[in-house]
Amino acid sequence: MSKPLILVTNDDGITAPGLRALIRFMGDLGEVVVVAPDSPQSGKGHAITIDDTLFSTKVTVDQLHGAPKEYSCSGTPADCVKLGLQVILDRKPDICVSGINHGSNSSINVIYSGTMSAAIEAGIEGIPAIGFSLLDYSWNADFEQAGPAIKKIVRQSLKKGMPEGVVLNVNIPKLSKENIKGIKVCRQARANWKEKFDHRTSPMGKDYYWLTGEFELLDKGEDTDEWALANGYISVVPTQFDLTAHHAIQNLNTWNLNE
Repeated sequence: MSKPLILVTNDDGITAPGLRALIRFMGDLGEVVVVAPDSPQSGKGHAITIDDTLFSTKVTVDQLHGAPKEYSCSGTPADCVKLGLQVILDRKPDICVSGINHGSNSSINVIYSGTMSAAIEAGIEGIPAIGFSLLDYSWNADFEQAGPAIKKIVRQSLKKGMPEGVVLNVNIPKLSKENIKGIKVCRQARANWKEKFDHRTSPMGKDYYWLTGEFELLDKGEDTDEWALANGYISVVPTQFDLTAHHAIQNLNTWNLNE
């Protein structure tokens, strides 16, 4: 049997250590093709490029096991997946993996995440997809500790398949593999950012702002991704891209909308 075809992408850019580690891990599982941004695209969410041209270049960043095919893309993470599926690949991949992100994409952070948006874009196209994030923002984070768990999750996804309309949001605590207690399937914790804008003035007298803020956890449940991560577990949240609030339909049907 041929090896599974694995599309690998991220939002931190094609040279990011987290991506390089993920490519190595996936090289043990299948045939790897990489399509990733040519520069950092964190926080871009599901943005796509519609008012500019897209450029893609075949590159060799480093000599990795399995000699994966790699392409840098001038667009967003979602652009990378679109381009990979429609232009670069000659067949549908068996799975798309995104990451490993430098920093958390748990709870409300999933809304802003380029890492998860790339996975969601693949999911929209009917491809099993997983976003991986490590709770360490350092460029020199130790991604190797997450390798065994990442490969286990991908192997199970390839073997069992993914529920229709679902992608996985996987977050990994900053711990050695020996100290990770296990993997928990969770729900997304309810949380928000208490945001502030730091007002400054340029040397030319123009006002400008830096977005700052504090993460505010509003959920005390012990079945959430935030609880799992705080207690030494890898969190796996099944995430859907159907944004319909199905539970609210019955209530809205009581409104007098047609009178």
